[in-house]
Amino acid sequence: METLFIVVGLRAKAGKENELRRDLAELVEPSRKEDGNVRYDLFEDQDESGCFVFVEEWSSIEARTKHHELGPHIQHFHANGVSNVEKTEFAHTLKRVI
Repeated sequence: METLFIVVGLRAKAGKENELRRDLAELVEPSRKEDGNVRYDLFEDQDESGCFVFVEEWSSIEARTKHHELGPHIQHFHANGVSNVEKTEFAHTLKRVI
């Protein structure tokens, strides 16, 4: 089975950069501990504060779906922290070319 790669970019609402940074950072360690997680990294654009990028790698689409739909930390973020997101800049599911 081929590994699943996900890249998601989120932009914070003006004035909510610190809150979103904190909320997103709290997702990292619990996500890394989930079954099927290979990589779960959070980045922030060096030149544009409040522009965050997740780089995820999962062993299967099922593992990623379970994470996104059932993970208590993800559910908590969707119920609380997502209010600090201005917009999703991009969300890509990638396949390796080489």
